[in-house]
Amino acid sequence: MRSHLLNDTTTEHYRRSVTEGVERVAAKLAATDRPFTGVTADDLAPRIDAIDLDRPLGDTTAVLDELEDVYLRDAVYFHHPRYLAHLNCPVVIPAVLGEAVLSAVNSSLDTWDQSAGGTLIERKLVDWTAARIGLGPAADGVFTSGGTQSNLQALLLAREETKTQDLGRLRVFASEVSHFSVQKSAKLLGLGPDAVVVVPADHDKRMQTVALAHELERCAEAGLIPMAVVATAGTTDFGSIDPLPEIAGLCEQYGAWMHVDAAYGCGLLASLKYRHRIDGIERADSVTVDYHKSFFQPVSSSAVLVRDAATLRHATYHAEYLNPRRMVTERIPNQVDKSLQTTRRFDALKLWMTLRVMGADGIGALFDEVCDLAAEGWKLLAADPRFDVVVEPSLSTLVFRYVPAAVTDPAEIDRANLYARKALFASGDAVVAGTKVSGRHYLKFTLLNPETTTADITAVLDLIAGHAEQYLGESLDRAC
Repeated sequence: MRSHLLNDTTTEHYRRSVTEGVERVAAKLAATDRPFTGVTADDLAPRIDAIDLDRPLGDTTAVLDELEDVYLRDAVYFHHPRYLAHLNCPVVIPAVLGEAVLSAVNSSLDTWDQSAGGTLIERKLVDWTAARIGLGPAADGVFTSGGTQSNLQALLLAREETKTQDLGRLRVFASEVSHFSVQKSAKLLGLGPDAVVVVPADHDKRMQTVALAHELERCAEAGLIPMAVVATAGTTDFGSIDPLPEIAGLCEQYGAWMHVDAAYGCGLLASLKYRHRIDGIERADSVTVDYHKSFFQPVSSSAVLVRDAATLRHATYHAEYLNPRRMVTERIPNQVDKSLQTTRRFDALKLWMTLRVMGADGIGALFDEVCDLAAEGWKLLAADPRFDVVVEPSLSTLVFRYVPAAVTDPAEIDRANLYARKALFASGDAVVAGTKVSGRHYLKFTLLNPETTTADITAVLDLIAGHAEQYLGESLDRAC
C-alpha cells in the first residue's frame, strides 16, 4: 500500500494516475452536449449503494471506469453555456492548474511552518484585494471557505467591537433580499431572535435607505445597539447592489459597523467597464468576496477583508502546540491568528495562478461579458409578451416568469413555472433556478458563462414556454 503514498519514489505513479484522470475529464468535457443528463436520485442511488467500499478495485483505470458510471456521466456541468441556474461559474485553466498543485503539495495555511511561501502568497492576494476595494493601508484579511464563513467572521468582529456583554441589545440590519447567512450568523453568534432587523427593498431590489435610517433611529431611541449594517453588492436572487455611499453615511452617523457582502459583485473589482457600480465599498469596515463566483475560480476560494487589521484579533487564539504568543513578537506570520479555521487549504494559489497568467484585466473582461449578456437578456425578456421580468440587472442575473395570455389564476401560473423548471431539468437541455417574488414563483438565469449567447437565452426561453404550455394544456384536459 505504500506505493500509493505520494513521495519521491512514487512520482511516476502520480504522473500516470493524474494524467489518466485529466484525460478522462477532458474527454468528458469535450463530449458534453448538454449541462445535465436528467438522471434522478432514484435512478442514481442504487448504483452508488451497490458499491462495497470495503472491496477496493485496486486499479486506477477500473476506479475511473466506475466513476464514469456514478459521477462523471451525470454530473451537472457548469461549463456548458446552457447551465443558467445558480452562482456557479465555469473555471479558468490557470486556476485548475493551481488546484492540482495545491492538492499535491498539500500545504496547510494555518502556520508558517506548514506553508512558508503559501502564507506570503495569500497575504499578497489579501493586500491586492484590499487595495482594489480601497480599504486603506491598515487593511488585512484572510481566505475562507466561502461567503457564509466570511459573513460570519465579519459579524463576529462587529459584535466584539461593540464591547458589550448584553447581546440582547445588539441589532443587525440587512435588506429583505440579503443572504440567509446573515440570519444564520446572528444565531451562531448568540444574538437574540429579534437581532436581525429586515429592511425593505425598493423596486430595484436595493435596500431602502430611508427605511434603514428609520430603523436605526428606532434602535437608538429604544436604547439598543446598532451592531452592524449588512449591505449587499450583488444579491443572490437579483444581483442588485445596495446604495453603498448612503449606507456608509448612515453607519457613520449611528456608529454601526458597515459590512458589504460582495460575494457575487466582487467581480466588479476587476471590471473594465462597471467598477463604478460598487462605489462606496471603500468605506466598509469589512467586505466579503467570493472569487469562486465572479473571478472564475474553482470552489472554494473566498476571503473576508477588514479596514482595520487590529479587529482580526477577535478571531485569535494562541495554542502552545501551534501558534504560541511568542511567535507574534518574533514576527512569524501565522494566518491561523486571523482565521476561524485551523487546517486550511492553500486556495489562494488558484487566484495567484490566474492573475499571473491572465491578469486582472483578463478576469474583468470575462465578467463584463456576462454583465453585458444579462443586459441583452433583459431586453429580450422585456420585449417578449410571454414573460414578466422583475428588474433590470446590475450584474448578471435575470428573474422572470412565464405568463400565459389565457390564464389569470396566479396559483396556476405558479404551478406552470414550477413544472417548466422541473421538466427542463429532467430533460437535461438546460438548468435554470427558481425563487419567489412577492410570494409568487419565478425563474432565474444566473449568467456567469461568457460562452453563453443571446441565442442560448432565446432557446431556453422557448423551452420554458413550451414546457409551461404543455402543463397548462394537460391541466385544462384534466379539468375537463
